[in-house]
Amino acid sequence: MQAVQASSSPHFSIHSPKPPHSSTWPGLLASSVNVKSSPLSSYNKRVILKSSFSARAASVEVGTSSVSTGTPEDDVLKALSQIIDPDFGTDIVTCGFIKDMQIDKALGEVSFRLELTTPACPIKDVFEQKANEVVAELPWVKNVNVTMSAQPAKPLYAEQLPSGLQTISNIIAVSSCKGGVGKSTVAVNLAYTLADMGARVGIFDADIYGPSLPTMVSPESRLLEMNPEKKTIIPTEYMGVKLVSFGFAGQGRAIMRGPMVSGVINQLLTTTEWGELDYLVIDMPPGTGDIQLTLCQIVPLTAAVIVTTPQKLSFIDVAKGVRMFSKLKVPCVAVVENMCHFDADGKRYYPFGRGSGSEVVQQFGIPNLFDLPIRPTLSASGDSGMPEVVADPQGDVSKIFQNLGVCVVQQCAKIRQQVSTAVTYDKSVKAIKVKVPDSDEEFFLHPATVRRNDRSAQSVDEWTGEQKLQYTDVLEDIEPEEIKPMGNYAVSITWPDGFSQIAPYDQLQTLERLVGVSAQA
Repeated sequence: MQAVQASSSPHFSIHSPKPPHSSTWPGLLASSVNVKSSPLSSYNKRVILKSSFSARAASVEVGTSSVSTGTPEDDVLKALSQIIDPDFGTDIVTCGFIKDMQIDKALGEVSFRLELTTPACPIKDVFEQKANEVVAELPWVKNVNVTMSAQPAKPLYAEQLPSGLQTISNIIAVSSCKGGVGKSTVAVNLAYTLADMGARVGIFDADIYGPSLPTMVSPESRLLEMNPEKKTIIPTEYMGVKLVSFGFAGQGRAIMRGPMVSGVINQLLTTTEWGELDYLVIDMPPGTGDIQLTLCQIVPLTAAVIVTTPQKLSFIDVAKGVRMFSKLKVPCVAVVENMCHFDADGKRYYPFGRGSGSEVVQQFGIPNLFDLPIRPTLSASGDSGMPEVVADPQGDVSKIFQNLGVCVVQQCAKIRQQVSTAVTYDKSVKAIKVKVPDSDEEFFLHPATVRRNDRSAQSVDEWTGEQKLQYTDVLEDIEPEEIKPMGNYAVSITWPDGFSQIAPYDQLQTLERLVGVSAQA
């Protein structure tokens, strides 16, 4: 029995086909989305199976070890490298999805684990089916055993986060910056849609003055509990989704000033025992003030979903929120236009006009737009304590939220992949490679140039602006020891002297670049 472990490292020296700039999930990245069509039926067709082995599949290099042709392991990896992940535009071997491979050629048996980025992957069954098929086609294979799993829940950088947030993969802000547009309805139904897709989900109701969560869900225990030993908060649950809201704190109505509210939110969010979550949905309060900035600063938001209504007044306020997220380097991945229309007498009516959602999409380049109709059941479910997607999982509204859930899963995976590989060190050319998310530009920097341009207090006097770090203090042949993402805006670079430098993307883009350098295969 031979055991082969395919590396999970995202850094490979094989040049993969470049992912398309727009999403590969059909119907979800157009300026307008047909929410009546199923995203899964069209997406299944995008799991690309190469018709023949490519030249690069003749020798698959995983991490630093190379698997040569002619071995059983190479046969299996070559076969699996035919399957292309439509999110990343590269094969599942290069993505590092293949784990715990066991091969017995004499018996014709092959087993391995297919580890995806999220348990909510809407095409995990398709991946499993294709993996079985391509390996079973090998002439010596008689039996294939594929098990499915997902990567452990963990943010891109957990070390600098409060302990309660260190096992949460993705944090999604649902925001409107205007009250009364149905933001809480979208947040709750999105959360339960993601849970139905197989993800571990939590909801944080960040509205202290008017918490909506206690009305919209009906947990058996309606009070948060405190762990007396750890001094942490134990969330309540409803249908498998973890819930935290000031409305469950038993404190009555909130009458407090802004700084106190920010402190309460910080405590509720960071001291809660969330456990391992794939998605934490934050129902943001309206506005762009202290509370919103506090949330954006204390948690590494993966992405934001914007909620609006058709009126022009909604667009004006929503635009403020989009600009806030843009300044904080939080990608807005979808717009939900609520209360768009209703059908009666065979006609469709738009009582509040049309165009607010489309205007947000066009003006700010947010690619995904979802229209929610005016439905009495949607409003009633928000008051009954049972979300609409739970009460009527096969209804038209649930299908719209399923499309939104697929979009959020796909966009989060894409963002994490872009961020994790945005800044890397290429030892072959001894240069730092930079490819900022949402940019097609790729360039190289000399490590010494990056180190000499540190702008922290250790390198530059905060009061006088005098340069404390001198040019000659940094060796010309210095190399970084480790590069880690810092949210969506920067990386942390550890140098041989132990110094940890925070390098924002914006700063890296202004530094002098190396000319005539390219990545080596």
